[in-house]
Amino acid sequence: MTRNKRLRTVWEYLALTLACFIFAMAWECFMIPNGMSAGGMMGLCTIIQYATGGLIPAQYSYIAINAALIIIAIMAMGIGFGFKTIYCIVVSSLAMELIDQLVVLHAVPGSFFFMEERVLIPIVAGVFEAVGLGLVLRYGGSTGGTDIIALMVNKYYPVSLSTVFLVSDVVICSLLLLLPDKNFSDMCYGLEEVVVFSMVVDLVVGGKRTSYQLLVFSEKYDQIADHIINKMDRGVTVLKAQGWYTKSDKNVLLILINQAQLSELSRVIKDLDPRAFMSISPTRNVYGEGFEEIKTGVKLKKNKQ
Repeated sequence: MTRNKRLRTVWEYLALTLACFIFAMAWECFMIPNGMSAGGMMGLCTIIQYATGGLIPAQYSYIAINAALIIIAIMAMGIGFGFKTIYCIVVSSLAMELIDQLVVLHAVPGSFFFMEERVLIPIVAGVFEAVGLGLVLRYGGSTGGTDIIALMVNKYYPVSLSTVFLVSDVVICSLLLLLPDKNFSDMCYGLEEVVVFSMVVDLVVGGKRTSYQLLVFSEKYDQIADHIINKMDRGVTVLKAQGWYTKSDKNVLLILINQAQLSELSRVIKDLDPRAFMSISPTRNVYGEGFEEIKTGVKLKKNKQ
């Protein structure tokens, strides 16, 4: 490994560590001290903590459920989630444990983060979570949870990833109503956090469900294409083109990829060919294997007269 690669790796893990602490602050500083919950795996873990009267802290169930999900996903799908995902899950759990002990950081009366208007708490928490998780995704990591569930469901059933995320968030927020000391307004606080998170994460990283179209011009197109096929489990198309200035034939790679893999692919292309020319365009809708399922609606039969 070259010196530049080592420095880049160190920087990435420092950024991931900071991002995990920001993600943990959203829950341990704002949501949990005020008895609130939201969507995602952390939302489910907070409900478990409330239901057990604090006997099972959210950070413990968070790491336990994610470990079980990773094992099930590997057995069912034969995929690996990489060291960065495991690192982010462990660091996030440790960060929550640490922040949980620092009561001075909790948004309660007498602390710096205290907010008298409770409606502001989910808004601030949503921003913190979006920034933290957005940075995690930008540097090629993942916090697991509902992401893993969505991938497994999408592999075996014609249900889009966005639908799985939406349904799981609403269901988890609704579970709060099963607790005797919670009411409808508590559920609404969770939905408020989900909406704020969804809006802000788009600004940070383009959204975890965003896809991109890449055009790559490189003399080492074959090495780049082999890496995409063999290492990233994505398809790639080679387009025949002609450089008008040189009048020479060129091979251009057309790639469709999701946000989580964009940073990894960019690094690979730079390592294989520092002189490569690359165009990246966000796409709102990508349909087909590995992306969204094509939706055509319900066909109505017309009665013949």
